[in-house]
Amino acid sequence: MSGNFDLAGKVVLVAGASSGIGKATAEALARRGARVIAGGRSMDRLQALAGSLGPACMALDLDVTDAASTAGVIERLPGDWQAIHGLVICAGHDIGGRARFDAAGADDWADIIDTNVTGTIRICRAVIDGMLERGAGHVVTLGSVSGYKTYEGGSIYAASKFAVRAFTDGLCIDYRDTDLRFTEILPGMVRTEFALNRFQGDAARAKEFYDSRPANLEPEAVANTILWAMEQPPEVNISSLVVQPTRNKG
Repeated sequence: MSGNFDLAGKVVLVAGASSGIGKATAEALARRGARVIAGGRSMDRLQALAGSLGPACMALDLDVTDAASTAGVIERLPGDWQAIHGLVICAGHDIGGRARFDAAGADDWADIIDTNVTGTIRICRAVIDGMLERGAGHVVTLGSVSGYKTYEGGSIYAASKFAVRAFTDGLCIDYRDTDLRFTEILPGMVRTEFALNRFQGDAARAKEFYDSRPANLEPEAVANTILWAMEQPPEVNISSLVVQPTRNKG
């Protein structure tokens, strides 16, 4: 078996890098010497992140729900940033979630699917041709333990994560005769801005949501797991990995 994969100098696109797990992943990758494209819609945050990480990180205006934004992503990059080795897809939301199905309109629910599922498909499709041409690449999708078991008020969010799990599994099968690698990371509860966005800016409700749990992961813990999977020897593919707080494993 060869040694661990060296990310130094490799270009890695992190979709959804402005906060939470995506931001922590961008920081972890930069510490390993990767050249990080921090993609997302909050350009002020992304530019601040790129400023803190230095010339090895560039901010990219990227909306995974926009077909034009994703389809043209390679062409919008400087030439020496176009050979994307790694893609980490952290973009996603559950705005208005934790509610019974009839509590929101169909368009609200469809927006969750469009971001979490269709957005994942779009950005993956935009970079995979280059990976195939170069004969190597690693796609990491961010699933959830909700992709195994749904919960009250979680019909749409869980459906989106079930779909991400099926999509990642399918990619592993489709490209099993190549050196491309595909990994799904399925975290349990992680304390980020996710709940704040889910509850549409209600900070007190978001805090209570996390505080009521026995324990929560921090974004850095999930980022370290992503890094571990990407640094495995090239002939090793971590297809899926569930990560949960020790005291909140349900």
